[in-house]
Parts: sequence; C-alpha cells; structure tokens
Amino acid sequence: MSSYGHIRVQETGEVLQVTIARPKFLNALNTAAHFELSEVFDAFAANDQLHLATITGVGDRAFCVGTDLKERSQHGLDHFPATGFAGLTQRFDLHKPVIALINGDAVGGGLEVVLACDLALAVETARFGLPEPKIGLAASGGLHRLARQVPMKAALEVALTGQLFGAKAALRLGLINKVVTQQDFQAESNRLMESLLECAPLSLRATKQMLFQGRDYSSLQGAYQASYSQYELMLKSGDAWEGSRAFLEKRK
Repeated sequence: MSSYGHIRVQETGEVLQVTIARPKFLNALNTAAHFELSEVFDAFAANDQLHLATITGVGDRAFCVGTDLKERSQHGLDHFPATGFAGLTQRFDLHKPVIALINGDAVGGGLEVVLACDLALAVETARFGLPEPKIGLAASGGLHRLARQVPMKAALEVALTGQLFGAKAALRLGLINKVVTQQDFQAESNRLMESLLECAPLSLRATKQMLFQGRDYSSLQGAYQASYSQYELMLKSGDAWEGSRAFLEKRK
C-alpha cells in the first residue's frame, strides 16, 4: 500500500483503491489532499494495467464532507488542481470506470465527487446534500453535474435548500445505484467491482466514452454519426474477437 499525507492508495490486481484518510476532519479535503488525489488519478489514467478505480473514506461517519473550511478561512481561497475538486470533478477524459464507495456522509464537495463518479454504492446511514448556500457559497461545478443527472426540479430543491437527505432519497433521485447495510457494504462493494472486472477493459472504456460524448450532440443522428476514439481502439484490438469466441465456446 502506498501512503500519502492525506490519502491511502492501494493497487489490487487491476483495481486502484483510493481512500480519503482525514477522519478527524470527516474526510474534508484540504489543498494538499486535492493535489494528491489529482496525482493519483493522473497515474491511474496513464496505467494500462489498471482498469477500474474506487474511492471511499476512512471510518464509518463520512465519505467526504467537502472543503476543509478551517483551511479555507485561513487562506481565503480554495486552491484546486486543474482536474478540480478531489482531482475528479473537472476530469473529462477519464474513460476508465470510477466507483464511489460511500461509507458515510457525502456532503458539499463530497457529493460533487459522487456526481463525478460513474457508479455509486452507499451505506444506508449516509447523508447527502449541497449545503453551500447556508454558508454563503454555491456548489460551483457540482451544480452542472447535478442538473445533468436528476430532473431540474429535484436539482433545484437539493441546490437551493441546502438540506441533507438520506441514502434512500439519493437512490430515488438516481444519484447512487444501491443502498446497503454497513454489514454488507464490503461484500457488495466487492461484487460490484467483480461484475466490472468480468468485462473487457476496452469495452468498458468505449462504452463510457460513447455514453458521455454521445449525449453532447443535439440529435440522436449526430451521436450515431460521431467518431469515438475508444470504440475504434476496441474494434482494432483482439478483445472483440476473443470475446465472441469465448461466448461461442461457453467459456469466460
């Protein structure tokens, strides 16, 4: 396991496991943590041996409660890497799947991290929200992701009221994929990772790119006619041929 000042990083086979390790601050992120996370996800994107990443927090109270407000009050400004909050929220060319394993509250920037991930599993005790208006701020880029992932009226309620809500409400809104008990959290996390690892890595990257890039076109026809670099790479590889043969031969 590699160790940074504010995060923990472990490579397990094809999976990069990232853990925010600031439990005394409910895993709120300071400047150093943002840049550490950006460095780690840069390396993940460049490493062809790693096909999947997860992000979680230490403990059972908080996944991440956003910005370290104590540091912010001392410096007056937030300092983020070019890749945004947690090195994820302004990263738009990462085609590998990233899973949020939400072990506790995901509030403010913590919810923005969830919105920036592709899949999300949460314990039933987790709370969510964007309380920035209550302290004279706005959720910034997280608002753009929120408005693209839930109906606008729901997005406005979350963003304007600043109220916290539970995991079941987050599931109904489509912010997360599944709610589990604390007891089942690790086992369900493993099952989710294993289901992705059963798929061809290049197929996952092509699928993710096409879903995200395709919706940027104003028409369905435009999305169909567009070119997708990861899809082309997949077709040129041996994965598609091997996958078809494996299916016909009734093997993995």
